[in-house]
Amino acid sequence: MTAMPKPMEQGEDFVIAVVIPCYRVKRHILSVIERIGPEVRTIYVVDDKCPDQSGQFVLDTCRDPRVRVLFHHVNQGVGGAVITGYEAAIADGAEAIVKVDGDGQMDPALIPLFIAPILDGTADYTKGNRFFDLTNISSMPPVRIFGNAALSFMSKLSSGYWDIFDPTNGYTAIHARVADILPLSKISRRYFFESDMLFRLNTVRARVVDVPMDAVYGDEESNLRISNILREFLTNHLRNIIKRVFYNYFLRNFTVASIELLLGITLLVSGTVFGGLSWIRSASAGVETAPGTVMLASLPIIVGLQFLLAFVSYDIASMPTRALHPMLGLRNRVRQTMAARSRAESLDVASP
Repeated sequence: MTAMPKPMEQGEDFVIAVVIPCYRVKRHILSVIERIGPEVRTIYVVDDKCPDQSGQFVLDTCRDPRVRVLFHHVNQGVGGAVITGYEAAIADGAEAIVKVDGDGQMDPALIPLFIAPILDGTADYTKGNRFFDLTNISSMPPVRIFGNAALSFMSKLSSGYWDIFDPTNGYTAIHARVADILPLSKISRRYFFESDMLFRLNTVRARVVDVPMDAVYGDEESNLRISNILREFLTNHLRNIIKRVFYNYFLRNFTVASIELLLGITLLVSGTVFGGLSWIRSASAGVETAPGTVMLASLPIIVGLQFLLAFVSYDIASMPTRALHPMLGLRNRVRQTMAARSRAESLDVASP
């Protein structure tokens, strides 16, 4: 079991907010809110056009003064609800924003564990990992184990975060400065939200850290379906792989890894095409393919694979290792200082 952390004292200079997307969670939402500790200043409950009117239920029954209820007039999906909560928390001055589901599967007592790496400046974004303690995997349905294993590998390729696992885990925390520079309007609104967040975080070189947690399953139905893995997830991961490689290795920078990738793809494709055409010609003529022809086809394939492996090795080594938000804070302070100095100089010039 994951050890329960001691409650954090709410600091005057570090404001923590929690976002809870609500869709058919009326039975569990009040229990989730009640278990959120005093370290959290504001709780944003986002009713994503819930047919059970979860948001109105919270307004009518919850007496916690920290709770703010936001309503969507059209269902936007979990991603849309979280983004609405992010925007409200940023506007209200939150510094760390935690996302917790309203179905009771995520223990709010773990919030200090998710905030700690952000608070001490070692991470910009933290996410849960239910696979860290192998003894807990036995409680996980087999379809989830298979789905998460497949999605985790695709997410490593598309996001560039090779050291994380369980990408669909929705228990997350983010520094508000980092959330503020992300293109929130472009992030997927539905099931792909968590994976798309990782891709977007990599484009700004944010540091992501896994937080071990237990897997908890009750009578709730999972929104993760094999059809989504094969259709939405696969398509979006392939798109993000192409975009990330183009952004990082050709648009923003051009390194030896860029050359390795180009050579690897060129040699692999040319060797495969040449070998395939040679085999077809030999088969049509009813003769064996000449050993020299086999070598001419095999050599570029082997060398191409070596170049691609070298590229992957470079990509793994280039993962972000330093948190981004301290630098963003310094940048903001410099901007404020320069703006104040500019105003002061303008006053001096205007004074007689």
